[in-house]
Amino acid sequence: MVERKIFAGPRVRRIRMGLGLTQTTMAQALDISPSYLNLIERNQRPLTVQLLLKLSAVYKVDLDELQGEQGGSAGQLREVFADPLLSGEIPGDQELIEFAEAAPNAANGMIRLYRAYREQAARLSDLAELLSREGRVADVAAPRLPLDEVHDRLQSRPNFFARIEDAAETLHQRLAPGDDMAGALRTWLKGEHGISVRLLPARSMPGLRRRYDRHSMRLFLSERLSPFDQLREIATEVSLLALRGEISAELDALQLSTPEANRIARFELARYAAHALLMPYGAYLSAAQRLHYDIDGLGARFGVSYEQAAVRLTSLQRPGASAIPFFLMEIDMAGNRLRKAGAQGFPQVRFGGGCPKLNIHVAFAQPGQILVDAAQMPDGSRFLTVARTIEGPQADFGERVRRSALLLGCDIAHRDEVIYGKALGAADVLIGRACRLCERQGCLARAEPPVTRPLGLDEMAAGLSVFDFQ
Repeated sequence: MVERKIFAGPRVRRIRMGLGLTQTTMAQALDISPSYLNLIERNQRPLTVQLLLKLSAVYKVDLDELQGEQGGSAGQLREVFADPLLSGEIPGDQELIEFAEAAPNAANGMIRLYRAYREQAARLSDLAELLSREGRVADVAAPRLPLDEVHDRLQSRPNFFARIEDAAETLHQRLAPGDDMAGALRTWLKGEHGISVRLLPARSMPGLRRRYDRHSMRLFLSERLSPFDQLREIATEVSLLALRGEISAELDALQLSTPEANRIARFELARYAAHALLMPYGAYLSAAQRLHYDIDGLGARFGVSYEQAAVRLTSLQRPGASAIPFFLMEIDMAGNRLRKAGAQGFPQVRFGGGCPKLNIHVAFAQPGQILVDAAQMPDGSRFLTVARTIEGPQADFGERVRRSALLLGCDIAHRDEVIYGKALGAADVLIGRACRLCERQGCLARAEPPVTRPLGLDEMAAGLSVFDFQ
């Protein structure tokens, strides 16, 4: 039988020092030499099963404490170093484990410091929202990462780029795709640039959706993508080539501060251009109005997915020919907000999107079904919200499926123009912008206390929420 060897020098040293023993004294009690104990404490010799049993018998040490890694601290340190500010600083988990074992107090101090930093960042964000409601701008909310800067810039402006729209409509007319958009795009790529499109199995592109090989002049797509997503990837490549000037002009107009932010924004604009190419403005606006903004109907009409059709509805704001000003939000199963956009900018102050009672969270329990609500804010403003899950790339057997949820919303005044208005119930769902900014009393869904009110702790009475406030 192979004897298990455990390197736990820092833990043995902590036990010895906690008991106030010298290495010589402990070595004698364990029937080993002081030099051998010194090597154990420096992790140059293993702690064998026999020594584990002797430590347990002589000093009443918990064997789990010696055999188990500092799972709690090491796991929390992984969370700390997964933050975008520290991502990439540590090449692997081993260094985190060694840090947690060798300096547990320092590791716990770093974890507490990180939690305080996250709490302060959340409070600053809440403060910025409160100030923005009063028409004031808070510098404390300035983006700290290129991705944050891009998202903030795109979310705060109308989701409409005139140069791209005009050029995409012209290109669509030149392509004359008829009922075969994919074929028309493939033909354009081959005829104009000598690029052929090829579908590859997942094992050949395990971590990629799309890859362009300049040497072989081939655009490779992963077979894990749905036909709709494959079409969008081809359209994205066409847009990057055919609408390069228009994309660059819109990118310059965003006035981003770093090359990395510009690179991220170029990709976002290329995807916007792909949607404009697949669903040209005039034809899509006309169909949307005739179909009363039926997302499934629009997807079938233009050969695109539910997600693509819904996203396109937020961009129909051409002067003199505009649609209902929809806004959109996407979250994952953990509640992380992946993107926000709006025909007039995402309504962060009026709607927020951080309330746990929104139907976008319920959608995960009913995948594939469309949920419709009338959501009422504390100030009495009301919104029509339509939520549904959307599927990510095809998962391998045994791999967890990637699923997110999409919320499309508009002011309730447009309910009669939208097909989903017919599904509204008699009662509104009472929501807030976010728990930290909401002062609704007795909310069963409340996850955090409001920053504007003190907690109402009373030993004699407890309310429905654990975060009751005065």
